[in-house]
Amino acid sequence: MADTQTVDAKAERTAAKLAKQISAFSKAHGGAEGQVAYLGDRGARIALVGEDGEWGNLVAPSNEIALKAVEKAGITLHEDFDGEFAAKVRTGPYEWTRMAGIQVGGPRNT
Repeated sequence: MADTQTVDAKAERTAAKLAKQISAFSKAHGGAEGQVAYLGDRGARIALVGEDGEWGNLVAPSNEIALKAVEKAGITLHEDFDGEFAAKVRTGPYEWTRMAGIQVGGPRNT
């Protein structure tokens, strides 16, 4: 069994790596905001929305690591993915085709 110090060091490295990815996304998109959603045993999803409307997701192994990464990156964190925050997301034909295919019998995406 790994000692606590080894586990803490690994968590710090993981948070730092995620923070670097978040910062790179933010820089590439004129700034960014995020939201952390707990995924259960899988960890936590970090949803990112750039100032230009581009969006993306990262998955952290735990909610704590996700929150630490967001804090290290220094972006605004939202409690929920709704309202004005969600309205900033810019979607394109791919997303609309995909949503239609999944939800209302639109074109298949396979």
